[in-house]
Amino acid sequence: MELPSVLEGIETRFVNTERIKMHVHFNKNHQGTPIMFIHGNLSGATFFEEVMVELSDQFFCFAPDLRGYGQTEDKVIDATRGMGDWSDDLSSLLDTLNIDKLHIVGWSMGGGAAMQFLLDQPDRVLSLTLICPVSPYGFGGTKDENGTPCYDDYAGSGGGTVNPDFVQRIEQHDTTEKDQASPLFIMNNFYFKPPFRAEREKDLLLSLLLIRTGEQAYPGDFVPSPHWPFTAPGNFGPLNAMSPKYFNTRAIVDLPVKPPILWIRGSHDTVVSDESFFDIATLGKMGFVPGYPGVEVCPPQPMLKQTRKVLEDYKARDGTYYEVVLKDVAHSPHIEKPNEFITTVRNFISENT
Repeated sequence: MELPSVLEGIETRFVNTERIKMHVHFNKNHQGTPIMFIHGNLSGATFFEEVMVELSDQFFCFAPDLRGYGQTEDKVIDATRGMGDWSDDLSSLLDTLNIDKLHIVGWSMGGGAAMQFLLDQPDRVLSLTLICPVSPYGFGGTKDENGTPCYDDYAGSGGGTVNPDFVQRIEQHDTTEKDQASPLFIMNNFYFKPPFRAEREKDLLLSLLLIRTGEQAYPGDFVPSPHWPFTAPGNFGPLNAMSPKYFNTRAIVDLPVKPPILWIRGSHDTVVSDESFFDIATLGKMGFVPGYPGVEVCPPQPMLKQTRKVLEDYKARDGTYYEVVLKDVAHSPHIEKPNEFITTVRNFISENT
């Protein structure tokens, strides 16, 4: 399988931790204040290379490939722990690198892992930057700003909600853009706001295609449900780890020490939104999935409202957060508008170092 190239100014190596052998990307400033970048689903550390190079004048930046992604050792994701496996892996990585306190930047699913790490290791976090993060109540299956599940078995979330044609294209290492099930089509039409095309499009796609697939990987297993869409989360893989059945980080509002949080997102994000095109309830409402029971029973998950409610509660309990919306940007502000993104993040982290 072809691997993505590595940008000049970035070095990669394998780091053997007590839990897992992780493939990690580093910039070349090993003396600055550390920032750890956590990638999202269907991506990898490659997606942060340009940002880490630009910040190398001031910060020591590194980005691991998470368990199940990139070139990191292939180990099962126990979804019944929510994002606990990733949080523990990251903690073990920091121990191995002898890093005590640091800033964390998490994108999409990686934003969820960052929030989980904050819950598990609050004393290690100097600040938290969330880029288009998954809701604190996970992805799919909830219906209001308080994260109330649509059904008691969390139907509508987890590994059974993914188009199997898309999974097959990943397994075939499809690099074409021939139809809507192609990974490159998904990346260019949902990660980015068309007509934007990334300069390193091929490397980003190759990084995406390194994701492990299967019932214990992506998308994970599932169980039948009597409730629409008749599938409920199983026990393995990243999508089940993001299910509200197992993942809930609202408890960050109760932390005695609250590092500042920056929430930065794109104005045209359709991956994480109040009517996400990747939420099966949105697709049901639009008529693409038969049998939809209606918005009274299973409305699209209000992801942005959920995140804002938790962050407002965080603020009300002596925390601070800032929301920044970049215009004409979809799900990848750090790639689509890197200058604005880097300036915003640099200023935020500098003020909180």
